[in-house]
Amino acid sequence: MGEPVSLPRRLVAEAVGTAFLIVAVVGSGIMASRLSPNDVGLQLLENAAATAGALIGLILMFGGVSGAHFNPVVTLVDRLFGDLSTSDAGAYVLAQIGGGCVGTVIANLMFELPAIELSTKDRSSPALWLSEFVATIGLLLVIHGCVRTGRANSVAYAVGVWIGGAYFFTSSTSFANPAVTIARTLSDSFAGIAPSSAPMFIVMQLVGGAAAFGLIAFIYPQRS
Repeated sequence: MGEPVSLPRRLVAEAVGTAFLIVAVVGSGIMASRLSPNDVGLQLLENAAATAGALIGLILMFGGVSGAHFNPVVTLVDRLFGDLSTSDAGAYVLAQIGGGCVGTVIANLMFELPAIELSTKDRSSPALWLSEFVATIGLLLVIHGCVRTGRANSVAYAVGVWIGGAYFFTSSTSFANPAVTIARTLSDSFAGIAPSSAPMFIVMQLVGGAAAFGLIAFIYPQRS
């Protein structure tokens, strides 16, 4: 085994990876709304495909450095399992949120929009909150199901496919990520979410993470 990767390198990987993920989510949403202005279904397909492809590439890119979390819930569940220290987990979360916000600014500027433009897209209903709960549980089960059964090399593809599919089988389009949720409040575009809608999304993502922790511990008690 090689030497452990230093925390600064891991934090940069998490920040850059989350930034690129948001560039993909927000940028493809803006592009989709311009390419297919009269077809919301096609817009969602384009957004989902770009996000899934970017996720696969980013996890392959940074998985060997930081674990390619790009998601505070993934990090917190790893902390609960003892795979990260509390201080490292806190630093990961800050890097993810900061990187995500920078990613939104970059995506906005790439399409000649204001660097920061708070979203006006309301996403608030019990159905959407339930969707975030379901999507988050599924995401964590996909990750840990692969890792704990000796198929860690398939995580990138499994996560990309799961998120791409969840864009369509959840009414919320599967944010499943507090850092992504926060970052998407900063773009008044197809992928945006109003700041007033974000807190309940994040609450349900955290609740989904807690439920997933229990399921993972029960279903996969032995680590490969």
